[in-house]
Amino acid sequence: MAKRKGKSRQRLDWHARYEAGDDDSADHKVKGKLTKRKIKLPPRDLQAGQENTNDLPRRQGMVVGMFPGGAEVRIDGARTLCMIAKAFRAPEGSTALAVGDTVTVAISRQEHLDASDDDLDRADGMILSRGPRETALSRPAPRSGKRKDEYKSEVFERVIAANMDVLLIIAATCQPPLRKRLIQRYLIIAERGEMEPILVLNKIDLAPPDPEVIEHFRESNLVIVGVSAGTGEGVEKLTEHLTDRRCILAGASGVGKSTLINRLIPGVDLATRTVRPGDLRGRHTTSSASVYELPGGGVLVDTPGIRELGLPIDPAQLPWYFPEFERFTPNCKFNNCTHTHEPDCGIIQAVQDELIPINRFETYLQLLSTLEE
Repeated sequence: MAKRKGKSRQRLDWHARYEAGDDDSADHKVKGKLTKRKIKLPPRDLQAGQENTNDLPRRQGMVVGMFPGGAEVRIDGARTLCMIAKAFRAPEGSTALAVGDTVTVAISRQEHLDASDDDLDRADGMILSRGPRETALSRPAPRSGKRKDEYKSEVFERVIAANMDVLLIIAATCQPPLRKRLIQRYLIIAERGEMEPILVLNKIDLAPPDPEVIEHFRESNLVIVGVSAGTGEGVEKLTEHLTDRRCILAGASGVGKSTLINRLIPGVDLATRTVRPGDLRGRHTTSSASVYELPGGGVLVDTPGIRELGLPIDPAQLPWYFPEFERFTPNCKFNNCTHTHEPDCGIIQAVQDELIPINRFETYLQLLSTLEE
């Protein structure tokens, strides 16, 4: 047999170590790269081709993580690995499952469970259906060429998190510098997802909040709370806004999200890292979705998927974040209308007819100008 070289040999070496129980990385890394998570077959009563789950107990749970072919579901405070039933059908035009979704799971019977208690990669549930979404933190996403229907013009909605009440936007008063444009993008994303945005200005122990920033965002009736995750100042006031609510964190790296979670949830002790001294930018520490119970009631979700919302928005996609535009865009003369200067623009006409508030249109123009710079 020919001797394998390079990456092929690395994969074989890693696989041999993993099967022997010598894998020393909880994330299954090979030279810093993540490999696909290995999920063992579920018990007999849940295996593919044997999905007669009518007699199995049902449980309601919340999706807290995704992997190829399945999801981690939080049921009665514990995480259960679940495969997705062949009969599962999600509404067309949107992500099938996302963190925060409420799902119905068929749980395997106890006699069919593996006797090994340390097998963390065995699926013991089957996702049968998901409930309707009350809210959705999402962004438009193009369909893959293989699945694209040339006769359909609807935008595919990529849902990052579902059923959240509050988008907790974390920014730092300094180190790294506050980015107003990023906050503005989070605000329109929260509005699109029908969530209440709360702006948390962290690190007030290092520098006070800029009065101009406070005034700028208070014009939109945004709740603003100044805190110091390091010292605990202002955290009690923030907690009052989170009690009995489902909250998801958003913000640039380095603003102190993990430190704030440690302060809000005693005993969590998340890993934190300092800001890079060279450019005063942050470093990511969160690598998978995490769901925490708030001491006073409610849920706090931290997921790396939220980082995608901080990426630059395509100017052509900006109108998608203004739901009130949707019913008027078909009236535009041009398919690629920017709603700024074109003749026979349905949006401009709707603003003139007072069918779209002028302040919303002005916000759109301001954001569009920043995206095109």
